Amino acid sequence: MVTNILTVDLEDWFVVENLKGNIDYRQWDELPSRVVANTERLLNLFEKNDLRATFFVLGWVADRFPNLIETVAAAGHEIACHSYRHIMVKTVDRETFRSDTEMAIRVIRNACGLAPVGYRAPSWSIDSSTPWAFEILADLGFAYDSSIFPVKHDIYGDPHGPQEIFRMKLESGRSLFEIPASTLPLWGKNLPVCGGGYLRHSPLWYTAGIIRKLNRIGRPAVVYVHPWEVDQKLPRMKGLSLLQKYRQYGSINTMMRKLERLLEEFQFCRARDYIERLTRKPIGFGR
Repeated sequence: MVTNILTVDLEDWFVVENLKGNIDYRQWDELPSRVVANTERLLNLFEKNDLRATFFVLGWVADRFPNLIETVAAAGHEIACHSYRHIMVKTVDRETFRSDTEMAIRVIRNACGLAPVGYRAPSWSIDSSTPWAFEILADLGFAYDSSIFPVKHDIYGDPHGPQEIFRMKLESGRSLFEIPASTLPLWGKNLPVCGGGYLRHSPLWYTAGIIRKLNRIGRPAVVYVHPWEVDQKLPRMKGLSLLQKYRQYGSINTMMRKLERLLEEFQFCRARDYIERLTRKPIGFGR
């Protein structure tokens, strides 16, 4: 049986790209944080099912809630990196990307004593236009990346990107594993599945069916969720468009139930566990 990959983008509700036009970074400290309580809901769910996940931690969260990151790590979950300020990689230069990532590594390590070996870009924002980002990640000691989403989308996506986990050979001679977001080829296009809004808005039978199809062809499903997606009391922003409201609040009342059912039916592991099974050796334990 194929083991799937369970991941969490550990961030607060107001950092998402969907709200960038409504909320400035300088306002984050003034907004009601929901990340601790929502992450605890996920931790309880994972513990109930005896599962361990990879948490891609936003450095800003680790800076303000170090005890939360320590709790996640102590429960046996993998601590990976999700940048510091949740800035889309393809909108910044190399120096900004490096400094943001270095800051995230530093605060994550200060919070839990572990240096992350996995990275996921905010809003899946590494694509064919930013190959230099992979070199920087390798230079900073990361063993794998999970930032490519091989779809066409108005915010992110690389429709011609890889659909399977593979070892990426870099121009420097180094290598980096890539764990792309899950898609299913259909009528010449890649159908996004298994995480975020795609998981929230899809019927459970549909998502479960897609995971079975992926597993039948030997692919693990990369399931991803944000803590705010299980929060039925999520603060309501004013002045949002219908599309923004749909992306931020749609189907939140069903997300926890869908997760519960999926975790009961399928096998899951941490991202680093999957890579270590491929390589048959452990990947770096800190820098």
